[in-house]
Amino acid sequence: MPPNALQWLWPVFFYIVGSIPTGYLIGRSQGIDIRQHGSGNIGATNVWRVMGSTWGLLAFVFDFLKGFLPLYLARVFGMADGDYWSTPLLLVICGIAAILGHNYTPWLGFKGGKGIATSAGVLGALMPVVLAIALSLWIIAVLITRTVSIGSILAAVVLAPAAAWFYPRDWIYLGLATLAGGLAVWRHRANIQRLRNGTESRIEFSSRKKNAP
Repeated sequence: MPPNALQWLWPVFFYIVGSIPTGYLIGRSQGIDIRQHGSGNIGATNVWRVMGSTWGLLAFVFDFLKGFLPLYLARVFGMADGDYWSTPLLLVICGIAAILGHNYTPWLGFKGGKGIATSAGVLGALMPVVLAIALSLWIIAVLITRTVSIGSILAAVVLAPAAAWFYPRDWIYLGLATLAGGLAVWRHRANIQRLRNGTESRIEFSSRKKNAP
């Protein structure tokens, strides 16, 4: 296979890695189908809400690593430029593929999480300063409101402005931040409606496993 043809396989690989439904697998390891409890989402927040903070943090770490580790290794060891795209563009495409894999996993009928942790991993590998800004805002918002969706939406909204400020000449990174932020807000549209109705759930900072509803 020609070297440049191999580049087309990288996004496929990252999509497959991102599609590993870690929250669902963690729930299954304890005899729980996380899709049948809480919000029905397989992301770390619902795992936290249903199974407790220990399992929720574990789901977050694994979802983060899906976006971070393969992309970081690819960046460190390098991807050769090809006829179709440069290395930075290929890395960004691979990062987006990982996020889409998490959000639309084929293993669960193309229904997945909301992409916050995996997006954070991608940003950590490519734009750590932007991640630091978004993560700081997320932590402050969640601690004040005890509502993860508020922190996630605010963090998503700040991605593009932060990328434009810290990477003013890197339009590829701005595109990544805009797409990742926009997709995260879109995936939270049901949460936005619940926030407007005053029915959005708050998270409890406890490691004790809760009884599934």
